[in-house]
Amino acid sequence: MKRKRTAAFFDFDRTLLMVESARLGIRYLREKGEVPATFVARALFRSLFYRVHLYSDVRFVRFLLTYYQGRPIRPFKEGAEDFYHRWMKPRLAPGILDRVKWHRDLDHVLVLISGSLRYLLEPVARDLGFDHLICTTLERDENGVLTGCPAGPVCMESNKKLLAEELALWEDLDMAESFAYGNHQSDLPLLLSVGHPVAVEPTRPLMKEARKRGWPVLDFDGTDFGALEREGILPS
Repeated sequence: MKRKRTAAFFDFDRTLLMVESARLGIRYLREKGEVPATFVARALFRSLFYRVHLYSDVRFVRFLLTYYQGRPIRPFKEGAEDFYHRWMKPRLAPGILDRVKWHRDLDHVLVLISGSLRYLLEPVARDLGFDHLICTTLERDENGVLTGCPAGPVCMESNKKLLAEELALWEDLDMAESFAYGNHQSDLPLLLSVGHPVAVEPTRPLMKEARKRGWPVLDFDGTDFGALEREGILPS
């Protein structure tokens, strides 16, 4: 009987990337003069509520997607490679990149799984050698124009878990032996679905859950603060 493979699922924003890709994207578009100041102000206002967990991940992403309404996808895809190399690659977390390499050396199936957009993440997945990309895709109308809505589910919260399990079914992955890395309490459904969950620079609610369950808690350099706390080297 063929043995199932082990996967490693990596969240992107504030996990593999040390910042939020949406904030970088807005700065990039502002530099090019392609985003109105009114949209930036509305996004910043909503981000304040998002940061204190009064605005859900899915709701925030759906707001950001409205920027794309009525626009063609081509200019965004053409600029994605430049955006990745200039803005995102320098901000990738070194310790989490080491984890990607570690899993690759073990011949684990590498999965980049994020609520961020496909056109932004395709250069990331290509450059870092991920086997699969699970993310949010922009919807287009019959003329190929973006509608400002997602095509299918936003890859967040319970949707992230369901999409990972769907991939596991198709690729014959062993979720009980697999790993998942996330930073936010909305990643809990995915983290709880694997045998080896890892919190990365976690939000306060996720840190509480990670401590309770004895999960590894990594910083961006890859130090396991969870282990240091359990050994009494750091106060809990």
